[in-house]
Amino acid sequence: MNMTAFLRFSMMAFVLMTAVSVSNFAQTPRGKKGDGAKPVPAPETLSTPSTQADKLAAEIGEGPVADEILPYYANYLKEYRLGPNDVISVEVFGQCPDYCAISKPIPPNARISYPLIREGVFVGGKTVEQVAAEITKKLDEFIIDPKVNVTLDKAVFTRYSVMGNVAEPGVRVMDRKVSVYEAILESGGVTKNGDPKKVAVVSYGKDGRLSKKVVSLKDMENGKAAMVYLNPGDQVFVAGKGFSIEKVFDVLGKASMVRLLFGSPF
Repeated sequence: MNMTAFLRFSMMAFVLMTAVSVSNFAQTPRGKKGDGAKPVPAPETLSTPSTQADKLAAEIGEGPVADEILPYYANYLKEYRLGPNDVISVEVFGQCPDYCAISKPIPPNARISYPLIREGVFVGGKTVEQVAAEITKKLDEFIIDPKVNVTLDKAVFTRYSVMGNVAEPGVRVMDRKVSVYEAILESGGVTKNGDPKKVAVVSYGKDGRLSKKVVSLKDMENGKAAMVYLNPGDQVFVAGKGFSIEKVFDVLGKASMVRLLFGSPF
């Protein structure tokens, strides 16, 4: 083989090898284990809490106390009906700050002002989902396919809860002066696993910290102790088998939705 033929053969071989290498590189997935690069998960596989249960588990973990009492708070918050003095935020995707209202207090007439909606939006007695649907419908005349999200930033402090070993635990509206004794009776009374001598009243202070007071329902019934009355936002917990006041105190301190419902600042 003469020199010209050898050079021509070498050039053709180099071009062929280069083409094969480029083809193999293009077919190798990025982030393949062992090549030093971290795999990039697809967006749909990223873990994002989407339900109240997921958020609670992320905040406080799982356990018998959390599983027993927190669903009542979650359900109440999900079905919460807006009213005066509540604070909400309205966000329209891609339209902030012009058409977004952040931390907007609800006035006494329960009608909030909002850009492009001359008469405002009446929110009284509605859930945040219902308000979002109404704003979406009215904005559709001005904005193409508006994506509206309404969130409850702050709830009024006129609620109390009775949890633990009672027949009908839950969150209730305080529309009058309520004693611990009356609150427990309206919750179906103490169950057979409850201890009427160990009833905790848990409160949030102005600084956002929890405080607790242990009282005896038995002593109040027998006239051996003065009747204890609840303040707005108080939470009554009847201790007993399977639940300790200390564990409940810890769980309530970690659950953000409980702070939202009962007045602690974030």
